[in-house]
Amino acid sequence: MPMMMPMMIKMRREGPLQPPTRFGHLAAARLAAVLTIALVLAWPAGPLRARQRGATQAAPPPKSLALAEAAPLANKVLPNGLEIVVFEDHSVPLVTVELAVRNGSFTETPELNGLSHLYEHMFFKTNRAMLEGAPYLRDFDQLGISYNGTTREEVVEYYFTTIAPNFPVAMRYIRDAVRYPMFDEREFAQEREVVLGELRNHASNPFQDLSRSMNHALFFTYPSRKTPGGSIETVSKATTAMMRMIQQRYYVPNNSAVIVAGDVTPQAAFTVAEDLFASWPRRDPDPFAEFPLVEHPPLSKSEGKILRQPIQNIVIELGWQGPSIGKDDAATYAADVFSRILDQPDSRFQRALVDTGLASAAGIGYYTQRNVGPINLILQTTPEKARAALKAVYAEVASFSTPGYYTDHELESAKGALEVEDLFDREKPSEYTHTVGFWWSTSGLEYFRGYLKRLRDTSRADVTRYVTTYIQGKPHVGLALMSAEAARASGLTVEDLIGPAATPAKVGGQ
Repeated sequence: MPMMMPMMIKMRREGPLQPPTRFGHLAAARLAAVLTIALVLAWPAGPLRARQRGATQAAPPPKSLALAEAAPLANKVLPNGLEIVVFEDHSVPLVTVELAVRNGSFTETPELNGLSHLYEHMFFKTNRAMLEGAPYLRDFDQLGISYNGTTREEVVEYYFTTIAPNFPVAMRYIRDAVRYPMFDEREFAQEREVVLGELRNHASNPFQDLSRSMNHALFFTYPSRKTPGGSIETVSKATTAMMRMIQQRYYVPNNSAVIVAGDVTPQAAFTVAEDLFASWPRRDPDPFAEFPLVEHPPLSKSEGKILRQPIQNIVIELGWQGPSIGKDDAATYAADVFSRILDQPDSRFQRALVDTGLASAAGIGYYTQRNVGPINLILQTTPEKARAALKAVYAEVASFSTPGYYTDHELESAKGALEVEDLFDREKPSEYTHTVGFWWSTSGLEYFRGYLKRLRDTSRADVTRYVTTYIQGKPHVGLALMSAEAARASGLTVEDLIGPAATPAKVGGQ
């Protein structure tokens, strides 16, 4: 259950609260450990959060001994459908409160693309409590509350971190912001310009061309559903009436969760939540019953494209449509394990590409999504070695399912490493809330609770099924990002990017 975000939307806040000094959530740090182009490309090397190649390699755990248990999450669903999730941790006297909403680009038609992110900006603007001068807001800026939000494909998250006694104040702010936004026209015009500025900055980054082109090729019928940032054209036409529509459609209790993590007991969190949110009216029908998700059609053939941007060296990305939560959960666990095996510095994959000098960095990963998760293989190379590197990549892909491609030790080590990383992630509840919010929206809490057990149960046969079902011999997209000079020097062609249409290596001896 790795996480990847082709475009991480992050915003700085203006107003009475101070923004957090950093945002290390989920996929943002992953690519930094693998490629030098970390600002704009990301893929997971395992579930749960940032991976660093060569950092910690866990020895294979004895099969009779589990390294970790599932995170102790307490949850309660209110009569209106709002789910309260509590991760209790008294190591420091801080509490983080998050509102997670099943919204984001997977709900967006082309004319609405990017408006979930614009709504995120408006969440912290004027609400009814501010206009009425609610007493709890008088000293709000002296309470040491930091906050921020993020928009993804399948979730929008808003989170507040404060000292333990003040967590009810943060929850009250969330209540007023989600239920009683004013959508002031002047503030809306200002925030729309802020978002347009972010989009222009992203567009000026040459690597965005790679991310955008991959999304449009893999999800060719509904690319807006995989583009959290949206476009300058759609955002510039946004209105406050559209914000009201998003609020009424998705910002409802039976499409939301309040996640509380840190120095708080479940009962205390449940009590405050019931007091503040019990009167919030549910929406019937459920938003996704009235506005169902689209079905992304499969690729009918492989395609390649060379993108020209003024960058040094060459970045190559291969993409496949991977499994979806709710349709093939077993493959999502196998995808995480396989990505982690290949991420190890001494894996055959790394030896064939990095240790030989064909690539300066290489990695593969799967991004867990309910609505078709992409599989991405990315490598960085030079013009002189680009064709040889691609040939070597496709040779490795053809061998992924051979019995000896990885050892039993590597299989168990990958599982152990992922368990250890989950334990490390829990050490910072203020960020673990975002992890829980992501999985609550994308996969559901029970998937998340059962992740470690299902991870341990993943077998070699499961990995082989994942590889042969979604990667080997399957239509895919091959892209190369390079300068015009590198294109001439490399001699790279579209046919090179598509690769051979060979049958996968024969599998036997299972």
